[in-house]
Amino acid sequence: MNYHINDLPERTTKPRNSGITMVMDKGLSLRQAEDFIEVAGMHTDIVKLGWATSFVTPNLQQKLDLYREAGLPVYFGGTLFEAFLVRGQFDDYRRILEKYKMEHVEVSDGSITIEHDEKCEYIRQLSKDHTVISEVGSKDVQKIFAPYKWIKLMQAEIEAGSWKVIAEARESGNVGIYRDSGEVRQGLVDEILTQIPEETIIWEAPQKAQQVWFIKLIGANVSLGNIAPADVIPLETLRLGIRSDTFDHFLGL
Repeated sequence: MNYHINDLPERTTKPRNSGITMVMDKGLSLRQAEDFIEVAGMHTDIVKLGWATSFVTPNLQQKLDLYREAGLPVYFGGTLFEAFLVRGQFDDYRRILEKYKMEHVEVSDGSITIEHDEKCEYIRQLSKDHTVISEVGSKDVQKIFAPYKWIKLMQAEIEAGSWKVIAEARESGNVGIYRDSGEVRQGLVDEILTQIPEETIIWEAPQKAQQVWFIKLIGANVSLGNIAPADVIPLETLRLGIRSDTFDHFLGL
């Protein structure tokens, strides 16, 4: 930090197991990625190339190299996994992971329907060679899971080998753990936290109000995902209680 301020909440340090900031790269150019790394790389823990954008991203290998040279793990969005899987190309997908030397992989079923036991088997297979991040919840606003089902799915995926489970919200933040207005389904989150350890969950929270809500509920070291590159620095100030939205929350701690 550039100077000292007393009585700020303690942040975990990289490499973090909690307090993770996962950034969504939806198509940054190489120059934009360089600028992002310069400004926000120190506050970023992992970068996701959103959904299947890696398929059409120019200079993909150079971008992956940029992130890795900056010490930022990077992975392909879960929709790419689903696009291969639904076409019967799982082995091709694994070859893509090998070609690009992907250490992390996302397993999701937000756009396709598969049996959950089958999804867990893919997690088991991929976790032998990769760090698996699995996503729970549908991208379809009409599909609303009961809390017990969220808990059951998350528990099974952690047992199958997921390092973290992502609570689905899309990049817009209006499905899954949120109502279509973007409001948090508070009862759902509370129920999940009675059974699933907080440090195993990355909550997708692309909107500032959502980030504030989770910071106030769980603390500075809640893991948040789908953060826009331009929002990383603002999010870090929210975590530290030096932005008005969380200013009073950490005073006196």
